[in-house]
Amino acid sequence: MIERVRAVLVTADDTMLVIRRTRPGIPEYWVLPGGGVEPGDESREAALHREIHEEIAGKADIVRLLHTMESDDERQFFYLARIATWSFEDRTGPEFSAEGRGEYALEEIRLTLEGLDGIELKPEEISHVLRGAIGAGSLGVEASL
Repeated sequence: MIERVRAVLVTADDTMLVIRRTRPGIPEYWVLPGGGVEPGDESREAALHREIHEEIAGKADIVRLLHTMESDDERQFFYLARIATWSFEDRTGPEFSAEGRGEYALEEIRLTLEGLDGIELKPEEISHVLRGAIGAGSLGVEASL
């Protein structure tokens, strides 16, 4: 089974970092930074740190596991994390140089229902999880850090 890790990266300004994906013939959508767990990764958290470094040259403090999604051949782990530094210009992930992958643009959105309303976050299930947690006041970013 393929395992993937992604992070809800919360900044000091209580915004969330998301990646806007633009691909030929597909409506634009947004994803959370992250990617596949590789055989050399010591843990899922280590994989997430590596992915954050590759995708946004960032360093994050993982707060907690927020949600898990599973399908027939894939399991995704979504973590809540605080991030203080990042640089999209210094990204190093292999996906950025792969031909035909489309464009990746790093954006900050408000971590509010209105902020989520302004984007098409994929997968849809994590968007619902975030909306529910924000609406219930149970995201717990401030209390957890």
